[in-house]
Amino acid sequence: MNSFDQDYWMALDSLIRDSKIVIDRPKGAAHPKYPHFIYQVDYGYLENTSSMDGAGIDVWVGSDGRRTDAIMCIVDLIKRDSEIKILIGCTEKEKQLIYQTHNATPYMKGIMVRR
Repeated sequence: MNSFDQDYWMALDSLIRDSKIVIDRPKGAAHPKYPHFIYQVDYGYLENTSSMDGAGIDVWVGSDGRRTDAIMCIVDLIKRDSEIKILIGCTEKEKQLIYQTHNATPYMKGIMVRR
C-alpha cells in the first residue's frame, strides 16, 4: 500500500472516530420503501456528515469490531447517483452479503475496495 492509500484509510478512520454512528436500519429490519428487502447487516450513517445525496455518509456496521477495512462504491441507476458506503468491522461473510446486496438488481451496481 502506498502512502496516498494509507492517508485515505487514515482519513476514514479519523472521520469515523470523530463521528457518532447512527444505526437506523438494524440487522433484520425491513427497508422503509421496499418491505420485502431485509437488512442482513446493520446499516446507518455518520451523524453530522454529508454524502452525495445530501444525507449522512452511509455505513455498514458488522460484528467484528470498529476497524474500517473496505468501502463500497455504488452507482444507482434509478436515483442516477453514486456514492460510497463505509464498511466498519465486517467479517468476510458480512462483506459478501453487502456486496451481493449492492449487485442484486440491474439498477444498482457496486465494487468493493479493500484496505
